[in-house]
Amino acid sequence: MEYTMIETGWVSLLPPLIAITLALITKEVYSSLLIGLFSGALIYAFAGGGGIMRAVTTMFDMMSSKISDNAYMILFLGLLWAVVVLVSRSGGSQAYGRWAGKKLRSRRAASLATSFLGVLVFIDDGFNCLTVGTVMRPVADRLRISREKLAYIIDATAAPVCIIAPVSSWAVAVASEVSQTEGFHVFLSTIPFNLYALLTIVMVFTVSITGRDFGPMKKAEERARAAEELTDEAKEEEGSSRGRVIDLVLPIAVLVVCAILGMAYVGGFFEGVSFSEAIGYNPTAGLTLGAFAGLITAMLLYLPRKLMSPREFIEAIVSGIGSIIPPMLILILSWSLGGVCRQLIGTGEFISGFVSGSNLPLGLLPFLIFVIAALMSFSMGTSWGTFGMLIPIVTMICAADGAGAYLIPALGATLAGSVYGDHCSPISDTTILSSTGSQCQHIRHVETQLPYATLVAVVCAVGYLIAGFTLSPWISLAVGIALLIAAIFVLGRFDWESKKLREEEKA
Repeated sequence: MEYTMIETGWVSLLPPLIAITLALITKEVYSSLLIGLFSGALIYAFAGGGGIMRAVTTMFDMMSSKISDNAYMILFLGLLWAVVVLVSRSGGSQAYGRWAGKKLRSRRAASLATSFLGVLVFIDDGFNCLTVGTVMRPVADRLRISREKLAYIIDATAAPVCIIAPVSSWAVAVASEVSQTEGFHVFLSTIPFNLYALLTIVMVFTVSITGRDFGPMKKAEERARAAEELTDEAKEEEGSSRGRVIDLVLPIAVLVVCAILGMAYVGGFFEGVSFSEAIGYNPTAGLTLGAFAGLITAMLLYLPRKLMSPREFIEAIVSGIGSIIPPMLILILSWSLGGVCRQLIGTGEFISGFVSGSNLPLGLLPFLIFVIAALMSFSMGTSWGTFGMLIPIVTMICAADGAGAYLIPALGATLAGSVYGDHCSPISDTTILSSTGSQCQHIRHVETQLPYATLVAVVCAVGYLIAGFTLSPWISLAVGIALLIAAIFVLGRFDWESKKLREEEKA
């Protein structure tokens, strides 16, 4: 059915405002997005002389259209999580943990190894949390690193790394929210402006190297060092006891390499197209090829050695696909809500006209968006739901005359604020998975992580004030790194490890 856009004025703001308000009140994003979507369909139907049934069919037509437009992304996420579950059940994670335990001899080395592994496992944040936690928990326990510190390192190298990794489920999700054609290039441009992600990585490595903890984390570390032994009462993740390190490394390595080659192949790189143009042509199709290659690698690696039976292999695939359904529902609903606002009721035109006629200093836009995104994400516990709601609004605002130059900084601030709120929220799935992967009490993880994440967020706020008026990420990054490292040393000035512990580190 053909639809023509109808300009509805200020009423066009109601659908996203309804969705955001309900999400903040109920802390539940699915029904909030659905109600916002249906309200937009109602506005369109009544403005065009239709009724309730017209609104219902409009809503489902939009959802169907968005699912069709993003079919490759849906396939990629399903295959990706199938690989995630297979790697876990093969026993490869446990094997890596045993191997790492023999190589790492100091707390600093173990903290750095956990940080590096978290950065390397950038495909998906949930995969990161569970894999890194399972792998490094025995090592951390042996060296008396607190579960709280382990959970922080895992969480700080999960979403903050995934949101700036071009080959990840997050990259595809963000790109699909921005544009069907230029979304991937826009995502790459936002990476230098994603100050929270970049500065969080600086924070976690600085703390790991210096050992300068502060606040509740310092107390947790002191308890761990004083304990005679850390016991793991939790049951280890299900997996084969015959797994080897290669069972973890090879499928993931093949997935990443083949994803990059797949993007190049789909875009025509091997037919003469430049690499940058090729990977931006249809990145989700290339990522799907990479995920499929990782799945085939896992099959060839596990089944002949009988790490799992064919039936268990298929059950793991089904389980992995099933686990991606909740975040996929968020994406479909947010795609549809953005489609109704942009394509049917003229929200973009109204916002563009309002912004162009207002006297709001555009230089404050990145800072304000960062704060709004952080509050929303913290309240709802979902970064995907937050940037799914805000990205369409931000792109509409920046479509106004004279505001186009602020699109990339504003989108970077949107993603940064979304990740910060998600990083701190006690109801965030990533926060919960970090606690689960490290076998840390959830509330302790939240309490000890909050000061660290908030310190980075405060520095980011300063950075976005600078970026809003300079339109350059590099000055903001330089100032942010200097402020952050100085703050860590000041806050941790009384938190030097004892002389005996430092001697042990050198040994």
